[in-house]
Amino acid sequence: MLGEIENIENSEFNNVGALLGDNELNNDLLGALRQLPPIRRQKAINQLTMPVHHSRGSRGEMEKHFRELPAHIKAQLAKGDLRLADTLIYSIKPVNGSKTIKMFETQDEKQVGLRNISNGRLQKNQALLVSGIVLLAGVAADTTPDASMALAFGKLEDYPAIANGESDLKANKKVIFPESSNNMFKTLNLNTVPVGYYKLHNPRLIEDDVLIEYTVNLGTTSGIAANTYLFVGLHGTITTP
Repeated sequence: MLGEIENIENSEFNNVGALLGDNELNNDLLGALRQLPPIRRQKAINQLTMPVHHSRGSRGEMEKHFRELPAHIKAQLAKGDLRLADTLIYSIKPVNGSKTIKMFETQDEKQVGLRNISNGRLQKNQALLVSGIVLLAGVAADTTPDASMALAFGKLEDYPAIANGESDLKANKKVIFPESSNNMFKTLNLNTVPVGYYKLHNPRLIEDDVLIEYTVNLGTTSGIAANTYLFVGLHGTITTP
């Protein structure tokens, strides 16, 4: 229990109390607090009870969702075994004449330049707070993996049939981003926004080892060239060792 007190005192997070949960301030913890020298005891109490001043950006959004994290991830964050990091979980898939493109699938294998997760799932002990989504398109020289990995992806304004389609994001069958027009990813003349980026105003958490489903649905493939590929990126904050 004294180890927990040290974790509280040295925590990098602004709301470490959320990692302990509502029921963690039990008799053992209170007893350990009483055994501390007065200055250390007050410091630990301040860490647990001070008003929360959330960090900025995606990290701050993750801190607001600490209470939703699985218990095993909360415990490791509190101990310092896990930390928070910026990330972009991405996948590249061909349109291939289809009106439905599944960007993450159970048969996917992690490969640099194509995707950075396997089987459409985060690794054990990873939880991702999705703060924004990137959707881009491009035409490769051919259908080989090397051609798609060397592709310079660009804005959806150049691909009207894709821009007029829809996208949705689910994790463990729970909706994070409902069916919405891909026109949301048009960023031409938005000089302060990365190309193809949409900032979620309702960020959501994806837990480890659950299926991620990002689906692009097109009303038509008219005007979409052969060898057209899509790039999707889930931007946010992730737990990592």
